[in-house]
Amino acid sequence: MTEEVPRRSITVTDPRALRAYAHPLRMRLIGLLRGEGPMTATQAAARLDDNVPNCSFHLRQLAKYGFAERVPGADGRERPWRATTQYTSWDDDSDDPAMRAATDEINSAMVDIYLQRARDYLAIRADEPTEWRAAAGFGDALLHVTTAELREITDTVDALLARYDERIGDPAKRPPGSRPVTFVQMALPRGAAPAQEPAGGEGP
Repeated sequence: MTEEVPRRSITVTDPRALRAYAHPLRMRLIGLLRGEGPMTATQAAARLDDNVPNCSFHLRQLAKYGFAERVPGADGRERPWRATTQYTSWDDDSDDPAMRAATDEINSAMVDIYLQRARDYLAIRADEPTEWRAAAGFGDALLHVTTAELREITDTVDALLARYDERIGDPAKRPPGSRPVTFVQMALPRGAAPAQEPAGGEGP
């Protein structure tokens, strides 16, 4: 029986919840539950090379803010946890100082996690099959775009990635030869923001 994630995404608007989520182990726990399905604190601790009480505490904190929840267990003993959504998002355009500080904190935590994953991959890259070395890797592109165009690009990439969502919760939909892949998306403006023109579009 396949355990389905109840919702695709949640947008966090409470800075307290966002700061609670911005913890390296909690983010790894949610990533584990989303990628591998429901599991107990004992199983999660083994997968993350951590101790059970620590994982159990952080899973309870995630549940407190709605990121994880209990599900029935197969044997009636330790009940597994599952992620409540496949993705977590937040608004980076808030004018609330508390929310801006919380988004800075979680974005920083995410960068650290992604950098570690990249280093972990580089450490074993030489042992990867040729086809996987060719398909994976790093790259960047310099674009000159407006905010509307950048949002359109992001929405297009999101829609493309969403085509593979059903494979997360249903292993039967994963084609032979597939494996988990972390796809990291960043859009980093460079230089100063352009000056705003007057409403009429003409300078002084």
